[in-house]
Amino acid sequence: MVKENPEYITILEGPTPDFQSAAHLWMQSVYEGPADSTVAQCELRTGNGEDILERCRRAWKEGRPVRLDFPDDLRMRQEVDVVGLRLHEVDQGMVLTLWVRWPLEEEDEEESEYDE
Repeated sequence: MVKENPEYITILEGPTPDFQSAAHLWMQSVYEGPADSTVAQCELRTGNGEDILERCRRAWKEGRPVRLDFPDDLRMRQEVDVVGLRLHEVDQGMVLTLWVRWPLEEEDEEESEYDE
């Protein structure tokens, strides 16, 4: 049973994350569900990556969802479910790689039907 109190990763400053398609076979079972979605990946620089990693692990262990809260291009707040993450170090500091459940828009589905 999933508890409804999600853990949030919140982007307060900076640009909208650059989400890129992350269609890996191992992810298919992670994002299957009642809503049409795909998996996207983004990388974020962080100063408190260990804390974020621990909070997310604890939430998943407790059966709670993890959500990324970020500003879109119009600075409106958006949320997506996080399905995986990895923390690694680069020359400039710590980077958090997030895999998120990205909802498919109806327009995209309609366009793909015409492309076939």
